[in-house]
Amino acid sequence: MKQARRIGFLLLLLAGIYAMPAQAQQNDAIRPGEVWNDTDGNPINAHGGGMLYHEGTYYWYGEYKTGKTILPEGATWDCYRTDVTGVSCYSSKDLLNWKFEGIVLPAVKDDPGHDLHPSKVLERPKVIYNRKTGKFVMWAHVDSADYGKAAAGVAVSDSPAGPFEYLGSFRPNDAMSRDQTVFVDDDGRAYQFYSSENNATLYISLLTDDYLKPSGKFTRNFIKQSREAPAVFKHEGKYYIISSGCTGWDPNQAEIAVADSIMGPWKVIGNPCTGPDADKTFYAQSTYVFPVAGKKDAYIAMFDRWNKKDLPDSRYVWLPIEFKDGQITIPWKAQWSPASLETSNK
Repeated sequence: MKQARRIGFLLLLLAGIYAMPAQAQQNDAIRPGEVWNDTDGNPINAHGGGMLYHEGTYYWYGEYKTGKTILPEGATWDCYRTDVTGVSCYSSKDLLNWKFEGIVLPAVKDDPGHDLHPSKVLERPKVIYNRKTGKFVMWAHVDSADYGKAAAGVAVSDSPAGPFEYLGSFRPNDAMSRDQTVFVDDDGRAYQFYSSENNATLYISLLTDDYLKPSGKFTRNFIKQSREAPAVFKHEGKYYIISSGCTGWDPNQAEIAVADSIMGPWKVIGNPCTGPDADKTFYAQSTYVFPVAGKKDAYIAMFDRWNKKDLPDSRYVWLPIEFKDGQITIPWKAQWSPASLETSNK
């Protein structure tokens, strides 16, 4: 009888092990360009994304891409696309293991005229927190399938994990808005950076105090230089923009520029990437840069390695930024961990 009970216990134990959910899986390092699974064991689906750190937790927002990748009939450039599904959100404490919080801004399937209808374009969502209003504000590039709308869409939420309420879209400062990001300065003022004038010029626009609209104050930068995919950060009082050239889904050489004032003027200081394939940004494109909480001089640059013919299988290239002898570089690393970054003495 004891032997039977022992066997029964072992069988139950084995059954429990095999039935354990995939969240037991732990990532021990960041491996740029490889499949990155969430805590449920599914590939993370957050493309063209951005990062928010709030009350000890990181929130990663991005385009949730599913379904077949198509090239619209009659396309005059490589405008491969998938139907809009929405904006995803993942949360993490360690930047390695990410819990899927869900689709926090879903597609609107029953209204073909809506900005978020599956037939439209929804790209590069970024979320910032407004301390005055207590709201989490999302900005994104919303567009028609032919990229003719070229507008910014705004949504708000009371929680970083959503759901977000969509408020609508517009052309900020009456100018086209495609690839974009948002940035909150140390004084609490927020800015939108966006490719405009058919992507020839990058606009920097001061937002209203509630972060929901342009204030009317803006500058035109990198005029006729065709820069897109802006990723902005601040270090030791100076402002930096990493951007890419305009070559559709195909990679090109990254560029970094520096300014003493967020509105410019900006000085181009070259390609920050070093190592194999640095001239093609490691076959990836910039999307966001964020400081690591509790670390000194620790910033992570987020890139997307687009797979234009199978966009849901696009990968993530995250790399630490290095500051040395007045130079800023992003060296290639096949594997690394945020725990290896320098710890702040603060």
